[in-house]
Amino acid sequence: MTGSEPDAVPVLALAGVSKSFGAVRALRDVSLRLYAGEAHALAGENGAGKSTLIKILAAVHRPDAGTVLLDGRPVAWHSPADARDAGVAVIYQEPTLFPDLSVAENIFMGRQPRRSLRRVDHRAATAATAALFRRLGVHLDPDQPARGLSIADQQIVEIAKALSFDARVLIMDEPTAALTGSEVARLFGVVRTLREQGAAVLFISHRLEEIFALCQRVTTLRDGALVGADLLGEPGAAQAATAGADSTGESGAGRSRGITEDDLVRRMVGRDLDELYPKQPTEVGPVALDVQRLTREGVFTDVSFTVRRGEIVGLAGLVGAGRSEVARAVFGVDRWDAGSVHVDGRPLTNGAPSSAMAAGLALVPEDRRAQGLVMGMSIERNIGLTGLRSTVRAGLMDRRAERSRALDWAVRLQVKYARLADAVATLSGGNQQKVVLAKWLATGPNVLIVDEPTRGIDVGTKAEVHRLLSRLAADGVAVLMISSDLPEILGMADRVLVMHEGRLTAEISRAAATEESVLAAATGRAAA
Repeated sequence: MTGSEPDAVPVLALAGVSKSFGAVRALRDVSLRLYAGEAHALAGENGAGKSTLIKILAAVHRPDAGTVLLDGRPVAWHSPADARDAGVAVIYQEPTLFPDLSVAENIFMGRQPRRSLRRVDHRAATAATAALFRRLGVHLDPDQPARGLSIADQQIVEIAKALSFDARVLIMDEPTAALTGSEVARLFGVVRTLREQGAAVLFISHRLEEIFALCQRVTTLRDGALVGADLLGEPGAAQAATAGADSTGESGAGRSRGITEDDLVRRMVGRDLDELYPKQPTEVGPVALDVQRLTREGVFTDVSFTVRRGEIVGLAGLVGAGRSEVARAVFGVDRWDAGSVHVDGRPLTNGAPSSAMAAGLALVPEDRRAQGLVMGMSIERNIGLTGLRSTVRAGLMDRRAERSRALDWAVRLQVKYARLADAVATLSGGNQQKVVLAKWLATGPNVLIVDEPTRGIDVGTKAEVHRLLSRLAADGVAVLMISSDLPEILGMADRVLVMHEGRLTAEISRAAATEESVLAAATGRAAA
């Protein structure tokens, strides 16, 4: 009997689970079934309850009502260690390895093999680690320090660690958010290997094409409630090209009776998402941002471009091409070695963000948690950080003015929160992104640089962010948008700038921009 049969006993299940945090009901009567040998997607907008569900499965939280079942029998785990010992492992988006220890030492931390006189048996740990990597079909050196590993390799180490505990259920929370295309392909190969070996996989991703390429079923949450649990239909052409045949040997034909991407979007957001890229026609004005021959030795060289008022300019390129580094230098976070930056004709001081802000430049950084927010501070304080001078009266903070400013922008951007005084860390990823945007939009910028504005947020919030950027451009703001999402670049940009190994290699008009032309320039196969 396979896990895909309706009468099979699920390895792990939730039955009628509810969970509240104060007045916020995070989950309401949610059920979920995970079968051996099956990849099951968990879909929903930010704030739908996915993180709470994961933490209940991992025994970080205990449900207020409902039951957790293992092999059909109710369990009452008291700690994450209980869930781990029962074979439930969680692989988070950001791996947590000890950088100065080897791969093998990280995998067997706290339970190293021992030999006589209780000494650690390093040879046995290395051999066991190598065996785990062979099982996963990957090639990593067990003795390599974790510090030198890519994010993709760190995730493989976390998966190997889970297998060392004989994990039967693997929960993967946004594992591909920071990976390149080839790294995603390798990770999917590992997941398919685990499925073939009988593991149950719960896969969480905002990338619908990944869900359809990898998974057989999907459970959808909206506002903490279960919308449905469905078979997935045939992937679209793009997904099929990425996925090929699934791990059972079937192509899309065996799954054509399931739901489509459009069906899944409707379940997630409660409406048809007619326009993911709502680009408004605008009247392009004078040059607002003028970057000339900007160079930072060893990082980027001779970068020149302009952005006009009312224009959205996309900055594309592969990971490591230097896009974010250019943005940081333009804003003054990093110093440049040569070149100049002007905003509305005003020269910016090298390495001085205060000069950029005074000129009307705003930067929404790539890493919202580490660079865009103070996670321990409240929502209202984070929104108010860029306007401290305007809310200080006689040397004292005007809390009423700060709250009014924060409330205004929270309403404008439809931030979902319980109280403005709550820590911003309590918000979902999409709502945290809205807080970063609110913080900078409150400054009334003339030029807005957004670095990966929709990474890690759901499809509904993504459309809202795109609509906001389009509206800002229509109001005369000059927008520079850095993105690794090619459809986003093609759907929103009036012009596309492409970087390769620290240099601008192409400038492509909206009419001429295609995935092929952008990728050709990004890989160095086309010159400006």
